Amino acid sequence: MALKAVPVLEIPTLDQVQQVHSFSLSLSSHTPKPARFAVIGHRGNGMNSLSSAIMRENSILSFNSVASLPISYIEFDVQVTRDGVPIIFHDDFILTGNLDAVYERRVTDLSLEEFLSYGAQRDPKAIRSGKPLLRRSAEGRVFDWVVEADDPLCTLEEAFLKVDPLLGFNIELKFDDNLEYAEKDLLNTVENVFRLVSTNAGARPVIFSTFQPDAARIIRRVQRDYPVFFLTDGGLKIHGDERRNSLEEAVKLCVENGLEGIVSEVRAVLRNPAEVVRIKEANLRLLTYGGLNNTAEVVYMQHMMGIDGVIVDRVKEMSEAVLGFSGAEGREARPNFSEGQLSYLRKLVAELVQQ
Repeated sequence: MALKAVPVLEIPTLDQVQQVHSFSLSLSSHTPKPARFAVIGHRGNGMNSLSSAIMRENSILSFNSVASLPISYIEFDVQVTRDGVPIIFHDDFILTGNLDAVYERRVTDLSLEEFLSYGAQRDPKAIRSGKPLLRRSAEGRVFDWVVEADDPLCTLEEAFLKVDPLLGFNIELKFDDNLEYAEKDLLNTVENVFRLVSTNAGARPVIFSTFQPDAARIIRRVQRDYPVFFLTDGGLKIHGDERRNSLEEAVKLCVENGLEGIVSEVRAVLRNPAEVVRIKEANLRLLTYGGLNNTAEVVYMQHMMGIDGVIVDRVKEMSEAVLGFSGAEGREARPNFSEGQLSYLRKLVAELVQQ
């Protein structure tokens, strides 16, 4: 499905956009309300890039490193091992070896013991060091997965026990886009994760999200204690499942299944700003993710459009920027962007709708 180009004049500027008040991300009475505009740390303190990585993404170290920042949640990826343990890891496959001989395993085919044998080890006195971690880029290039500050791979239970209890969890349930899943397999994964969450969450704010439409439906069917968000790239890529190919389909899925909201790639929203109104009219909440969320001007524009929050990699910079224009107690303050910054933003949005 091709994206409909929106004339540049239809894109709201910072002077034209009308503010829509955001909803709270909370659902149940035992879940504290976050700030009215949520900043969410992507895989903790940001995803590891090809060029550099300060600390291991999706690790206890990364999670706790942002706990003192003015953010609402951290987002991380959860899969379930062969022996039924929810673990935190983004990629579908885990790689080891060296650049001449690469060995890869599907993460969900590993036992917990096998999974934890990769990378840095908990016991520094262990006789055996962990298997070196490699990673494959989207283009297929394999590289050494090296970080400045390493930390062991971890389980979801460890995160509940070791991460600051005031920090909310956005738990993304990961499924391979290239596989078809039977209902019973999706249900088994969801039940394993929810069982652990319900036992360990306590008063910690928790929301669930997933790109898998049927998994989102099942998460809502299994529990009503925590909000469920449907992840979508909003048509930037075409999938075999039509429900994943537009914001319109995402709204339909959420309404039909009683989900709380949508997490969209930010470019899809900027290309189709009218969808924000439709999403709000459907009484849904809207978060965004993507590289553009690491630009303060783009984040501010979304705040003014009524979007409820952003998932970011530059967690410290973006959380401080949001605090600057929303205030510690929710008081609005217009940021002092330079004319050059505003010009950049308008040019950026104009380019997006032409792509």
